[in-house]
Amino acid sequence: MIPLVVLDHPMPWSEPEYLALGTTACRIELVDGGLLIGPPPALRHQALTGGLADALTPGCDAAGLLLLPVVNLRLGPARIVNPDLVVTGPIDLDGPCVPAAAVRLVAEVDAPHTAVIDSVLKRHLYATAGIEWYLLVEQETGTLRLFRRRGRNYAEQATVKRGEALELTEPVRATIRPEDLVP
Repeated sequence: MIPLVVLDHPMPWSEPEYLALGTTACRIELVDGGLLIGPPPALRHQALTGGLADALTPGCDAAGLLLLPVVNLRLGPARIVNPDLVVTGPIDLDGPCVPAAAVRLVAEVDAPHTAVIDSVLKRHLYATAGIEWYLLVEQETGTLRLFRRRGRNYAEQATVKRGEALELTEPVRATIRPEDLVP
């Protein structure tokens, strides 16, 4: 359910106003003073995100990096999004947001209502914020797409389908098989 304060609030939203919303039942993200509002993740989406976290955790531990699910990620002024997973270096664990400069890899599991946002808008926002690696899990096809930043854009590094394996060497070492992401 969308909080009533969201419906009654005039545009644009400031960062402090957005952060004052706190935890809500739906996902709410701030992009240039406007809100992107979506439902909470479905069970399959959560299982895929958990499987991806399981695959990345050993590499994060070995590299001394943090793996965090669904955080407030500050991409810039009035831009705070909630990616499914981030891999970060050291951060203030008591802060309200993870700064983009600390993020080594960001991952999204798309859904029917977020496919365009994840593959176009967020891909652009993450690249312009300077995040080096972007991993997109396409839920419907089971395809993994790994992107690396080139300037202010991403170039696709690998596309992996069911029956294949994505071998990450940066920013962490991991082998990810699409069919292993859902138990």
